[in-house]
Amino acid sequence: MTRATKIVATLGPASNTPEILEKMIRAGVDVVRLNFSHGKAQDHIDRATMVRAAAERVGKSVAIMADLQGPKIRVGKFDGGKIELIPGNKFILDADRTELGNQDIASLDYKELPRDVKPGDTLLLNDGLLVLTVDHVRGAQVHTTVKLGGELSNNKGINKQGGGLTAPALTGKDMEDIKTAMSFQCEYLAVSFPKNATDMEMARQLANVAGEPYRHKPAMIAKIERYEAIPHLEAILKASDGIMVARGDLAVEVGNAAVPALQKRMIKMARALDKVSITATQMMESMIVNPVPTRAEVSDVANAVLDGTDAVMLSAETAAGKFPIETVEQMAAIALEAERAEDVTLDTDFAGRQFGRIDQSIAMGALFTAYHLGCKAILALTESGSTALWMSRHRIDVPIFGLTSQVISQRRMALYRNVTPLLMPQFEDRDQALAAAEKILVERGVLRPGDTYAITCGEPMGYPGGTNMLKVCRVG
Repeated sequence: MTRATKIVATLGPASNTPEILEKMIRAGVDVVRLNFSHGKAQDHIDRATMVRAAAERVGKSVAIMADLQGPKIRVGKFDGGKIELIPGNKFILDADRTELGNQDIASLDYKELPRDVKPGDTLLLNDGLLVLTVDHVRGAQVHTTVKLGGELSNNKGINKQGGGLTAPALTGKDMEDIKTAMSFQCEYLAVSFPKNATDMEMARQLANVAGEPYRHKPAMIAKIERYEAIPHLEAILKASDGIMVARGDLAVEVGNAAVPALQKRMIKMARALDKVSITATQMMESMIVNPVPTRAEVSDVANAVLDGTDAVMLSAETAAGKFPIETVEQMAAIALEAERAEDVTLDTDFAGRQFGRIDQSIAMGALFTAYHLGCKAILALTESGSTALWMSRHRIDVPIFGLTSQVISQRRMALYRNVTPLLMPQFEDRDQALAAAEKILVERGVLRPGDTYAITCGEPMGYPGGTNMLKVCRVG
């Protein structure tokens, strides 16, 4: 059985060597995330080069996702690196302060905080581990009372319960980072903290302009981590190519209890709108220091798979953890086991649905035919990857192979659930293309003599959006 759910892994000090990265790809990594919150432009360029080389050595399609930092809503630095907040004590957040912080006061990276809060508001620091209640605002100072105390160290994040921080999704740093990401033609660009569709449209426009010299347009991923984004989910999805269920900041803003239902809703909406979804944050957190996951983490990954997510993501587990390779292996094993329990309900999926496009109708026809005939595989000859994407939105236990002559499409399909992307030469003759596609799958051991498979393509060959043919074949 081929694993359908894809794995996104973050590069960092623990995985930033060709040897470790190659082992991670062999263990199951399909997409490598470059976190632009850390490192300089050249660091990311070098890592992208390393990813391309490792993927080529392994012989696997691997996409690169550049993850923008977004606005820095953080406290500043402290004398000694950290302080201890005591419940009931007063604490001041000062937007004008330039000196190091102490037990009573801290500076802010986010200068607009005094304008964004009012008495009675709740501020959550360090992913909600520390809680402050706003007493009053005086000029640039936000005066608070510590409600939930603990250790506060340099540059920890600030969230406002219920949302309401006005920081723009794209900063000056993000705009420069987009240029860097386009220089190595990342397949996916993840935008942090978008509040609405306009944020995603602006990011796409900037990326397309920066990618113009390379004739490259990345797919856009909206990271859903703001309270304000929830009412605009559908519009944000329509303006994007996919979403990341970023459960860390989202949980702090909407509350932990609301996140599981939101996760299910977002994944379901993404599939319905023909978009991809990535489930992220603390999926295998304990494996940063332990060689095996907790039972709760196993269930969490399995539930995301059963929800229908395209990919599950590792952050610190592979960037800074002690067991990056083992973590990927465990995640791959959990995903594969969960997929065995999936229900295939294709007939129900198609009931009452209408398809206005020929190519989309052909994609759905291939699924239906392959499922009912018990085909060994579905082969989608595709220029843009759209046919494979549409097929991947429905649960089916028949593996889908996206065959394309376009390297960008091949890598982009690495994120699509249940799609194995393969590169093949471009043919003008349909029969030659079909014969070549079958040969590739036979050589890979997927198809054997006597096996049936469904194959889709377009005539004339080589035009995106032109899929207009479905054929059922038997290997001779």
